[in-house]
Amino acid sequence: MSTTINRQAHRLVGALERGLGGRKGPSSGALRAAITVNRPRREVYRFWHDLENLPRFMTHLESVDTMPGGYSRWKARGPANRIIEWDAEIVQDREDELISWRSLEGAAVRNRGSVSFSGAPGGRGTEVRVEMEYRTPGGRVGLVVARLFGEHPAQQVRDDLRRFKQVMETGEVARSEGSPEGTRALRRLFQHTAQPVR
Repeated sequence: MSTTINRQAHRLVGALERGLGGRKGPSSGALRAAITVNRPRREVYRFWHDLENLPRFMTHLESVDTMPGGYSRWKARGPANRIIEWDAEIVQDREDELISWRSLEGAAVRNRGSVSFSGAPGGRGTEVRVEMEYRTPGGRVGLVVARLFGEHPAQQVRDDLRRFKQVMETGEVARSEGSPEGTRALRRLFQHTAQPVR
């Protein structure tokens, strides 16, 4: 079945490229997401500030290696299991309040953004807000294919924040036995070709 899905996905990408006039250049976007974490602000900030913690709740991240001077090297798994790497730097760091970053020149995934930490209303912990701008490799076609595989950046960040909340509040991420949403979406899309001929 995976061979059939791969062939159909390849045909779909070709059709999308033709439908979009062959445009493959980078596409940009912006996103915002927020969540309330029932932990003290200092604790939440410190956990996030140690960038090497991020792969614990950002499922597409393979690793983040920190370097002196606020620099870091990121390795992520993109659509079709493609490994993407880039370097970034922290451009603003206000203890217990804000971390902002930007990717360095030549990054495969150009991005910049910030994560802020503030007291939640009623003393219910910490409000975590993420704002991000990005340019996707593969342009509009890459973005459409990423959505097909269940990897749209806005949804990915919301899911990451939910896992972050779980890690901070319980120490682990609850995992289900079900298959990833993207795989189910692909199977629904190609269900007719995947079924045996009668």
